[in-house]
Amino acid sequence: MNLQRAYTLLAIFYTALLAVGVLAVVMGGGTPLSLVQLAIGTVTVAGLWGYFLGRQVMSWRTWRPFAGLLAVAIATNIWLMFTTSPSSAELTWLLANIIFTAIPTLLLFRYGNRDQDLWASPDEIEGGRTLRELLERQDELVVEKRDAPRPATVNVIREGEHYRASVIRGQGDETERFEERFQRPSTLAFFIERFTCVEVGDFVEKYHGEEERAQEA
Repeated sequence: MNLQRAYTLLAIFYTALLAVGVLAVVMGGGTPLSLVQLAIGTVTVAGLWGYFLGRQVMSWRTWRPFAGLLAVAIATNIWLMFTTSPSSAELTWLLANIIFTAIPTLLLFRYGNRDQDLWASPDEIEGGRTLRELLERQDELVVEKRDAPRPATVNVIREGEHYRASVIRGQGDETERFEERFQRPSTLAFFIERFTCVEVGDFVEKYHGEEERAQEA
């Protein structure tokens, strides 16, 4: 069994659990707390399917806070186990909640990582591909753009399987320096164009121009 098939079966399993919960509520076995749990379960299952299928569901900003909420629920259940005297049925319910919530918590935390191609737009993926190709021919990419309301200098290098972007933004007393590392070149392209006045096309213009001038010489 490959990993993708295992993920699909896991998503089907959690979908079936959600369906059982919905059926129980429809048959009159629900409480106000059950409705809250079903709502959380619905969001969880939607996120799992998005993660397993490599599709965008809601925003990447949603999933790490949501995973944090699930982690709080796990911690609450553990606290209840040790601070109360649950019956055998209640203890079974608490343990089941902890076990069945732990896996989605970890997976949805990973799903919320912006540094993945699944959260990138087609333009960002294309821009990342362009930067990666330039870095295959150049050890370092540097673009300085001063003719902008907030000038910036961007320095990009590849370190093993990661990309590092160092930025100097602004001028005078308003100058700021920051640096980020990314695994996916599409995220690198997103970062540069989102947080500086520099565009991927500026790198292409500079380095393709240099290559053309070198060939002419």
